Amino acid sequence: MLMRCIRAEMRKLRGSAVWLVFLLVPLISAAYGTVNYLQNLGLLHEEWNSLYTQHTLFYALFFFSPMIGLYAAYLWRMEHLGHNMNTLMAAPVPRMGVFLAKGIVVSAMVLLTQLWVFLLYIVCGKALAHLPGWPDVRLLLWMLRGTLGAVPVAALELLLAMGIRSFAVPVLLALGGGVASVVAVNRGMGLLWPYALILMGMNANRSEDMLAGSGAAFGVSCAAFTLAFLAMARGLLKSRDVRA
Repeated sequence: MLMRCIRAEMRKLRGSAVWLVFLLVPLISAAYGTVNYLQNLGLLHEEWNSLYTQHTLFYALFFFSPMIGLYAAYLWRMEHLGHNMNTLMAAPVPRMGVFLAKGIVVSAMVLLTQLWVFLLYIVCGKALAHLPGWPDVRLLLWMLRGTLGAVPVAALELLLAMGIRSFAVPVLLALGGGVASVVAVNRGMGLLWPYALILMGMNANRSEDMLAGSGAAFGVSCAAFTLAFLAMARGLLKSRDVRA
């Protein structure tokens, strides 16, 4: 049943404008990061590592979380049209199965986004910054770790998008959450703020690993937030009924 729900969610993405966002927003982020790197070569001396800090600075703060919010809002958009939510509530499928299917699809989109961003980082480094050699494999691992940090954000954004009919509000909340993550990280409370897990996982704008010695705590925080948001979604779906 879960696989059928996943296939149904994936069909929503066929020919969707979401793919334009997927392609273009990371391009804009990469352009900002590359220009900022090239304009500060006197201060940035670590080549690939320095370019990574500039790419992730803009991307993690202003682009990634809103993209997750947009993915989540889009997958709930059809249910919020007309009486489709009533149809979902009355459908012979587990309500939580629908939510989990959306979560799996959004997580897959997040992984693809991260890989696309890393590819753009390499292309910019070779074609525009003319950097020698190749980036350290740990940078790719940081990107994948950022994907893990994005899972609880995806669960939260799906929860918000389920309860809020407006398409734009979850996206704006994600933007605010991403920007606020800087404050949380600087105050040593990054593991207590779900949006900051992206920043910390990607090691955005840092040369040294900010999770050194804290990998287990990071994993526990990701799991705890994800399970908490899933539990909240389960409770909301169980209490929700068909509306006239």
